[in-house]
Amino acid sequence: MNLLVDNYAREHTYLRISVTDRCNLRCVYCMPAEGVPLKKREEILTLEEIYRVAKVFVGLGIDKIRITGGEPLVRKGLDGLIKRLGALAGVKTLAMTTNAVLLADQVRQLHQSGLTALNISLDSLQPKRFEAITLRDDHAKVMAGITAALSEKLETVKLNCVVIAGVNDDEVLDFVHFVKDKPLNVRFIEYMPFKDNNWQSTGVVSYAQMRGVIEQQFTLEPLNARPGDVAKDFSLVGHQGTVSFISSMTDSFCGTCNRLRLTSEGSIKSCLFYGAEVSLRDAMRAGGSDADLRDLIQIAVKGKPEAHPPIEELAASDNRSMVEIGG
Repeated sequence: MNLLVDNYAREHTYLRISVTDRCNLRCVYCMPAEGVPLKKREEILTLEEIYRVAKVFVGLGIDKIRITGGEPLVRKGLDGLIKRLGALAGVKTLAMTTNAVLLADQVRQLHQSGLTALNISLDSLQPKRFEAITLRDDHAKVMAGITAALSEKLETVKLNCVVIAGVNDDEVLDFVHFVKDKPLNVRFIEYMPFKDNNWQSTGVVSYAQMRGVIEQQFTLEPLNARPGDVAKDFSLVGHQGTVSFISSMTDSFCGTCNRLRLTSEGSIKSCLFYGAEVSLRDAMRAGGSDADLRDLIQIAVKGKPEAHPPIEELAASDNRSMVEIGG
């Protein structure tokens, strides 16, 4: 029985765990230009604490776990954590979101340890533009990581592309051509406001606009949605690859949201755009029992808002930056 039901009858089965606030890229829509104050080592959850919290969550009904960051592959000992999480009874999907800079050398071991799915962040197929967005010259490493991930034949490999008007919106069709004959899904994500990322409404390219561009050359056929899916998924008729859209700004999916987030310092965020957090780290380090953690988790779930505020309020809100939250 799922014990993570909020006040709007939404069952939560999906937990995103940030294992670090460090990142080896500096994506302009994610990382503030001046950077973020990094947590001290003792402020970050230990791997043992992460495992303990995850086990409690799974006992309450979580069956999908995604490892995020920062960049999760910079966290030492990650492979051992993956093995332990993958062995938890009840976990059906163990996924990771990565920028793939370090992926080529690690993906085989991660897969063997129990990782079942990968999302790879990639906002441009053009090396120079990639460098302008990420402030790092690592495009070739990311492409090598994608190739290595495909060779491992994981259950799913997806590309996450944040589309920004005047920055990379002219590459939508290029991405579709890139995935069309591969076992790859490309997910086009509407540009979202976070602390100090210089978001402007004029930068948002809507789901409808992106779909319209693609349908000039391809036939999109809707795929069956699963409960809690945030993406609108489509097959490319006549091709192997698939296309998805995450319409956070223009067509909210709050009503079916089934996800919770654990920040790298052990705080629960029940909603990406909701400032209130509940610290599990402090409870654990004060000697709290697993029963105490369960109570705190359920308090956080019950406090989850029905929906995020309108775009204008989001842009003015005092939320954390994306890299601090963990996506």
